[in-house]
Amino acid sequence: MAEVKHVSLPLPSIFVPNPGMDFLSELRWRGLIKDIIPGTEQVLKTPPVPGYIGFDPTATSLHVGSLSQVMLLRLFQQCGHKPIVVIGGATGMIGDPSGKSEERGLLSEEEVRHNGECIKRQLSRFLEFGKGPTDAEMMNNFEWYREVSLIDFLRDTGKHLTVNYMMAKDSVKSRLSTGISFTEFSYQLLQAYDFLWLFGHKNCRLQMGGSDQWGNITAGAELIRRMAGQDAFGMTIPLITKVDGSKFGKTEAGNIWLDPALTSPYKFYQFWINTPDEDAPHYLHVFTQLSKSQVASLERAHSKAPHERVMQKKLAEELTALVHSSADLEAAARASEILFGKAAREELARLPEKTFLEVFEGVPQFHVGVSEFDGGVNIIELTATQTKVFPSKSEARRAIKEGGLSVNKVRITDHDHKIQSDDLLNKRYLLVQKGKKNYFIIKVA
Repeated sequence: MAEVKHVSLPLPSIFVPNPGMDFLSELRWRGLIKDIIPGTEQVLKTPPVPGYIGFDPTATSLHVGSLSQVMLLRLFQQCGHKPIVVIGGATGMIGDPSGKSEERGLLSEEEVRHNGECIKRQLSRFLEFGKGPTDAEMMNNFEWYREVSLIDFLRDTGKHLTVNYMMAKDSVKSRLSTGISFTEFSYQLLQAYDFLWLFGHKNCRLQMGGSDQWGNITAGAELIRRMAGQDAFGMTIPLITKVDGSKFGKTEAGNIWLDPALTSPYKFYQFWINTPDEDAPHYLHVFTQLSKSQVASLERAHSKAPHERVMQKKLAEELTALVHSSADLEAAARASEILFGKAAREELARLPEKTFLEVFEGVPQFHVGVSEFDGGVNIIELTATQTKVFPSKSEARRAIKEGGLSVNKVRITDHDHKIQSDDLLNKRYLLVQKGKKNYFIIKVA
């Protein structure tokens, strides 16, 4: 885990429309255009343009892998356009084969509906919803599929896209060697129908998404051309990866979620703080709405003093405040300072138990009985006899003499010092520090 001193920087502003900003120009300097259907740029010159991105509700929360598309919609709205969010209540029960090497597990209707409601609430942190011409709108494609019979869908829609056309898409071709069910093969047609429905009912002529969605997007534009006789448009942004080519957004513990119940604000903050230097400039382009000059200034500052990790700090601050809150950011930053010995005992005592355990996750723990603290327990006995912070009493005495032992961020200077029950953090923990970097937790049962 990288050491970083927290420095208060300006937090992300509240949502502020900027209709004078050109959407595609903004994406270009950020390196966020992968594929685009010809004519899209011309259509975007007359805002507000409705444009949509779909999110399949395969979990109760989005994760940071989806955050690039969420920020794309946010920027789209700030440039004076109208974002439409489609929750795949129906398609989420099928499963998109794009980018997958094997069949997805199917979810029940109840699971999909619940997940969709959770994601709706989550996206409300990023977009302005309402009834104005540029206000975001959220829909669930189950709303229109529930009215469509299988026979009508096959007769009226399925006949317009040939099997040859569908098999030519990368999302299908990549699965031919391992096998793809008819269920997942049909996903392309269903997403194409989503685009057609939005075109007819919401005047939506633009679909956006990650580059793995290019085949689905162009299939939708082709279906609109064949069934409505009009042009539709689309564009994708690159999938976000690390410089080494590995998948972005996962750690050894799994996905980094936007829901604080699944990934705490502290762990979310630390995820960005630990961004490798070579990835940080790209992530500033993708995940923040800092200006070109601000990003350049951060890059210059980093090149002069890489150890200060100014790019990582800015990433962590901007995104923790945006995804969670300013209060969560301050708590996460304070916890980070505590980990690296920059805080006093009073700050340590204010940490909630959950955050305390997250900060010191993986630190060796010892257990002692509460009765040991009746009348106080000698520091030497506690650290060298009742626990094995030190292998012997003599080493414990030597550490105290050399100033190398602290309890709850307070240096111990007396061999006869006694730890009282009042010293316990959250009434059950002691944080023992040996030397500069060796931490131990003593937990009182």
